[in-house]
Amino acid sequence: MIEYTRDGRIAIFRINRPEAMGAITVEGMRQLNNALINFRDDDELWVGIITGTGNEVFCAGMDVKEFLPFIGDTKHMKWRRQDGVIRGMDLWKPMIAACNGLTLGGGLEISLACDIMIASENAVFGLPEVKVGVVPGGGGTTRLPRTIPRRLAAEMLFTGKTIKAQEAYRIGLVNKVVPSDQLMEEAKKMAQAICEAAPLAVRYVKELMVRGEGMAIEEALRLEDDIESTLMATKDFSEGITAFAEKRRPNFEGR
Repeated sequence: MIEYTRDGRIAIFRINRPEAMGAITVEGMRQLNNALINFRDDDELWVGIITGTGNEVFCAGMDVKEFLPFIGDTKHMKWRRQDGVIRGMDLWKPMIAACNGLTLGGGLEISLACDIMIASENAVFGLPEVKVGVVPGGGGTTRLPRTIPRRLAAEMLFTGKTIKAQEAYRIGLVNKVVPSDQLMEEAKKMAQAICEAAPLAVRYVKELMVRGEGMAIEEALRLEDDIESTLMATKDFSEGITAFAEKRRPNFEGR
């Protein structure tokens, strides 16, 4: 169900279940979790892209036939659940969601857990869980109000309404909207631009962004200063400064 491949420094995670609108099963979440751990721990991979299969559906959420009984059986044993990209993983490498169509429920929550979202022109976004009597339990109630204006997030969360790609761009949910046949090309172009930067610096920038959200500004600034000092002792920093002085492209190694 989850195809995990690589393209140079880029890891690609593909949700391959078009016959079920990309709905993720319990086993699919395990596969995604294992693939993300592999990506996190592989020094040769610097950026990840997650996408769906075809031009119509990214992911229409979790497979409720499997997930609802599973959640009921593990309500007192939450540690048995696979968190994947949704929560519980210190994944500081950048993640890009290439949303190739319907991006609903758990599909939107997976995308919200990524750092950058690129949408095809036919993409549709929403968290419809309240319409079936549950809450978006994969980070939707936390991440959506931190991504778009709170009142717009409230409207989407309270009503379960969906929005189209251009509206998602207008309110800041996605970074850009492109034709379907250009989606992966655009996502890889973005990933390659990130790969041209120093990988350790990029990872620390992501960590500062994520951890800094929950800190007082004074504490966040101290952490920023500490990490800056750490980076100035790396080989990549020396290479970056030298390359700048020599007016050439730096050769970063992630060290």
